[in-house]
Amino acid sequence: MREYLLTLCVTAAVTFLLTGPVRKFAIAWGAMPPIRARDVHREPTPRLGGIAMFGGLCAGLLAASQLTNVGEVFRTSDEPRALLSGAVLIWLVGVLDDKYGVDALVKLGLQMIAAGVMVLQGLTILWLPVPTVGMVAVTPMQGTLLTVAIVVITVNAVNFVDGLDGLAAGMVGIASAAFFLYAYRIWYGYGIQNAAPATLIAAVLMGMCLGFLPHNLHPARIFMGDSGSMLLGLVLAAGAVSMTGQVDPDAMSLFSGSERNAVLETVPVYMPLLLPLMIIAVPFVDLVMAIVRRTWNGRSPFSADRGHLHHRLLEIGHSQSRAVLIMYFWAALISFGAVAFSVQSANALLVPAVMALSAVGLAVLLMPRFRPRAPHWARRVVPPRYRGGPRDGAASAPGVPGKGSGEPADGLSATAEGPGETAGADPADGAGATAASAHPVAPAHRPAGLHGATAVGDRQRFPTRRRIDTRS
Repeated sequence: MREYLLTLCVTAAVTFLLTGPVRKFAIAWGAMPPIRARDVHREPTPRLGGIAMFGGLCAGLLAASQLTNVGEVFRTSDEPRALLSGAVLIWLVGVLDDKYGVDALVKLGLQMIAAGVMVLQGLTILWLPVPTVGMVAVTPMQGTLLTVAIVVITVNAVNFVDGLDGLAAGMVGIASAAFFLYAYRIWYGYGIQNAAPATLIAAVLMGMCLGFLPHNLHPARIFMGDSGSMLLGLVLAAGAVSMTGQVDPDAMSLFSGSERNAVLETVPVYMPLLLPLMIIAVPFVDLVMAIVRRTWNGRSPFSADRGHLHHRLLEIGHSQSRAVLIMYFWAALISFGAVAFSVQSANALLVPAVMALSAVGLAVLLMPRFRPRAPHWARRVVPPRYRGGPRDGAASAPGVPGKGSGEPADGLSATAEGPGETAGADPADGAGATAASAHPVAPAHRPAGLHGATAVGDRQRFPTRRRIDTRS
């Protein structure tokens, strides 16, 4: 465990230290695309955060190769080399996309090529545990197709969910933590050496996410871009392929019966890792919904829009920070719940606990839909949004509905979190124009000396100042 923790710390430290210089390089190189209709941020922000993540990945693998126990993985398996080869290719594609833009179909083809490179070097699915059947060996062609499918699905799922500050890095970090606990239990608890590469991959992935998150939390100073999101997806998929397709559950010797019975009894252990869908369940649901939505509307599945889960959370009233925390909660509940079920599948309290936490998460998610009005005596101690009307002694200003109640007027937008950001300024968000655009000089930002302005429609009319004749 100490060597894995050391690898994690080295990866996180290198990623964290590289992110600052990478940000300056991205600004100098011009990797700051203009604001798009679907973007939530309101200021151009540099991308290319994947460069720092890739540096952390290389540093973590290099440090692990020099350790006593973990270093055996590099001498007995080709999976770390296969991972690095695929990561280099998909990282280069992401860097080019962040700077110049790459066509969606071309990018999809290059993702398949990166997965194929890993397959050629030995990182592929060899067999699958199937319920009621047992271990099913797959042909090389079937293994290649399954591996490529897992990599492409995971890469695009992580890429689709990368829409808010810190969202993708946090969710992948949570998933990799759950994956690490499971893989380490198989490797250390049962002595199965084939699980060591997956454990190492999970530790390195955690370090990449932890090192980048301080720079990416709201308000983000740098975005990971496609160079980071696709890299995270590929590393996560590589760990899942290594664990699922190359570890024989019958080697755990949990049961003395036949191999078929052993697989049948250990299905709760291996079902979460047959595909990486349980670990990245939330991004995968977002991916499926996006494809169905765009296809139903007659658009390309790769065309961008503002219908992702995080966009919907913002639309119902959550702030950016709260939307990210909600997504974190569901990712942790699903991934850690799956791992807990694989360990304690017979525990009668596990299912009620998961259901109770799901109910709490659902209540928090739907909270903006229900705005209870606090009684008069409690208005001073509750947030402004839950107050029934204007504050005591403060009447609503004429022409500005809702002033004093803590809620913006209909059609206007409240100031968003973070400097220079305005919620709902995007026309695609359906919230209309911002207050600053509707009223060029808002009362809260009126310059000194311009008192007595009156609002007339969408314009501000100020009294004419007396001119002072300075001519002699």
